[in-house]
Amino acid sequence: MDPIWIAVAFVLGHAVRFVGLPPLVGFLAAGFVLWAFGVEGGEALDKIGDVGVYLLLFGIGLKLKLGSLLRPEIWGVATIHMTFTTVFYGIVFFIMSTLGLGLATGLDLIGCALIGFALSFSSTVFAVKILEESGQSAALHGRIAIGILILQDIIAVIFLTVSLGKVPSVWALALFGLPLLRPLFMWVMTRSGHGELLVLFGVLFVFASTNLFAAVGLKPDLGAIVFGVLVGSHPKANELSNSLMGFKDLFLVGFFLTVGLKGIPTPGGFSIALMLTVLIPLKVALFFFLMTRFRLRIRTSMLGTLSLANYSEFGLIVGKVATDEGWLSEEWLVILAVALALSFIVAAPFNSRAHTLYKKLGDRLRRFESEKRIPGDELIDPGHATIAIFGMGRVGTGAYDELRRRMGDVIVGIDRNAETVEQHKAAGRKVVRGDATDIDFYKKMKTRSHEFQVVMLAMSNHQEILTITSILKENGFKGQIVATARYPDQIDELKAAGVHAAFDVLAEAGSGFADEVSDLFEAAPSEQ
Repeated sequence: MDPIWIAVAFVLGHAVRFVGLPPLVGFLAAGFVLWAFGVEGGEALDKIGDVGVYLLLFGIGLKLKLGSLLRPEIWGVATIHMTFTTVFYGIVFFIMSTLGLGLATGLDLIGCALIGFALSFSSTVFAVKILEESGQSAALHGRIAIGILILQDIIAVIFLTVSLGKVPSVWALALFGLPLLRPLFMWVMTRSGHGELLVLFGVLFVFASTNLFAAVGLKPDLGAIVFGVLVGSHPKANELSNSLMGFKDLFLVGFFLTVGLKGIPTPGGFSIALMLTVLIPLKVALFFFLMTRFRLRIRTSMLGTLSLANYSEFGLIVGKVATDEGWLSEEWLVILAVALALSFIVAAPFNSRAHTLYKKLGDRLRRFESEKRIPGDELIDPGHATIAIFGMGRVGTGAYDELRRRMGDVIVGIDRNAETVEQHKAAGRKVVRGDATDIDFYKKMKTRSHEFQVVMLAMSNHQEILTITSILKENGFKGQIVATARYPDQIDELKAAGVHAAFDVLAEAGSGFADEVSDLFEAAPSEQ
């Protein structure tokens, strides 16, 4: 990647961040700017972008529970939405073709259906990036959105296999034996320690998986997800995901640049791309309707829908296949690329303000909500504790145990991971399942005879802590807010946001270690 490209991406990424948009919008803009100056992406940039996508999908696999894909609210919403969207867009373009409108003139039924199919996908890269930056990937709406996206990806793999007539190699059957190698993979991961060997293990796994699946005629993206799932239950899975995050973010810059470098179509093509952008609300409305029909709460449906309110990079892949096979003209690929970029630009601000939008629109949309709830999406009651600890990882668990030792059973732990909650309950701790970013959670809390006196935010995601702090303040929370930070500048940012006390977890760990040593000296008998 040319240093000038990096500089342009850096400058525009910073610029859009100042106005409250995710940096990825700036990276897309950088692609358009570079294209305007005659820059061409080339194979090298494509490969960089591919690596970013592979790392992203491997990270999804590390966190994916296969059983979740079988939930009706995931496979039902995904398949029904794709079917209706494909038919709707197909009909729109068939009517345009029949009336002889612009570039749609001459499109046959197959071409119309292919365009509709390409537009039925939502972007995995965009959604996961947005969810991770806001700390929402583990929330229920984040897990449902990611599950829907993975099912779409699987459907894309099936389409590519059938449309290209490339039947996977007979050796692809051997991939069903991969679970037999799982103990070996887990052993190697354990022996890789916590430093650079663990990072190299992850990178090796990504490249090995993608090349293996490509070698047997399957899509490399699927290999990245599968291999992530194979080691996702390892205790170091989260550590590995965090270690690869910087590499993933860096390489994904290449992906967004390649989208922008597709260029800008003719005026007629650009008008079609604008039309497709205008039609996104219909795609959004269908997602929202289906999610509420599958008994998800309004908040879960709305936030999950917003992360899917875009077109997908897989649409470009479908378009590329269609143009290579002569089913569509070359300009349709550029139209799809511009529609994809515009959908990112439109969806980004709505996602960054998702909680504010829900606060304004939630009551109006309540009539769409089903009376019944799916397990895990019920409103929860934290009881009558006076101290709440959000995030029951190592830091939260340590704080819970120490506070309970000093103050008794006045603490409740709150975590959104069902397995984590059950483990703490089995250990005798009072922990309930809940989402700290859920505005409805605080509304429920207000109906009790008292509120928490202290809320401790022990999550590892800094942006998530800022989001929760903002929600607490907006809901009139009068107690004390205490939060953790990993860097000194984050402490200043947290206090500016309204946190009463913020602690550097690394520095505090050192202080705690010193306290333990001091206690040993005090307990030791003095020398005679």
